[in-house]
Amino acid sequence: MGVTGIWVPGDVPPDEGYWRALLNDEEYGGTPIAADWPARDEATNAWAEPQPGAEHWRAAQQAMERGDVLELPVLDYNRGGVVVGWNGLHGFVPASHLLSLPPALSEEERYAELQRMVGTNLRLKVIEVYPEQNRIVLSERATRYDDTGRQELLNRLSPGDVCQGIVSKLCPFGAFVDLGGVEGLVHVSELSWGRVDSPEEVLEVGQPVEVYVLDVNRERGRVRLSVKRLCPNPWLSVEERYQVGQIVEGIVTHVADFGAFVRVEDGLEALLHASEMAEEGFVHPRDVLQEGDRVNACIVALDGKRRRMGLSLRGLDLDDAKAQQ
Repeated sequence: MGVTGIWVPGDVPPDEGYWRALLNDEEYGGTPIAADWPARDEATNAWAEPQPGAEHWRAAQQAMERGDVLELPVLDYNRGGVVVGWNGLHGFVPASHLLSLPPALSEEERYAELQRMVGTNLRLKVIEVYPEQNRIVLSERATRYDDTGRQELLNRLSPGDVCQGIVSKLCPFGAFVDLGGVEGLVHVSELSWGRVDSPEEVLEVGQPVEVYVLDVNRERGRVRLSVKRLCPNPWLSVEERYQVGQIVEGIVTHVADFGAFVRVEDGLEALLHASEMAEEGFVHPRDVLQEGDRVNACIVALDGKRRRMGLSLRGLDLDDAKAQQ
């Protein structure tokens, strides 16, 4: 179903880089592992170099295109997932694509679970093949869904739809949301109208979430989603609700060498520059404010189109400016 009454600016879609980051940056902090990560030599405990031929890569590509379910042995693991062997190749299964790995584990428990998988077999589907990078990525999660049903869902989705989903993965560049057989990406810039340093500030794995469909690429099976587009953009009406000279109360969200960011309301952050913290001379922002402080400040600059609000403490008594905690 479509949705009306939601402002969607004509911004440029994120580039392909953040999709590929899925392979390079697990939510558990795992490092990328090449698909030809070799097996250990039993005599020397050193890695032996396999030499897979072009026919092996063609077989991997065909298995991905057909959606074959492969039963493969787990050879090794690291904090990001496990390594499996198949047809002369070594592939990587990210931890977020392992069905038996609970998301809320300590690092010690996660290592124990991953280690326990070594020597067992997993039912997997190939989801990415990069011969030029000697890399194959597989998924246990992908075996849960029928390919026909997945394609039907992709065909039904359209930009403007509002869907219910479950957060399946968090990583530095955003959050993946399971829509019931198709995973869509909410880029970190689409989580909130305000500044978000980490997706963990907004969402958690397993959380139900309502999302707005920005774009559907049926050929690649990729869906771009947004959380913030379901909320009014506070910057559109900021000049109707605030004016220069007005005293506002906010919460300090971040302190840097050049000043502090103050959240005036959800999605609306203002900059309190270091030069606006004292009447005379330079003061380091951390000598004045800390994250979490409530502060009263005067609006000295306002530009809704550029999403800019500037604050000042000059002329205000600091003890009065700091609101009661």
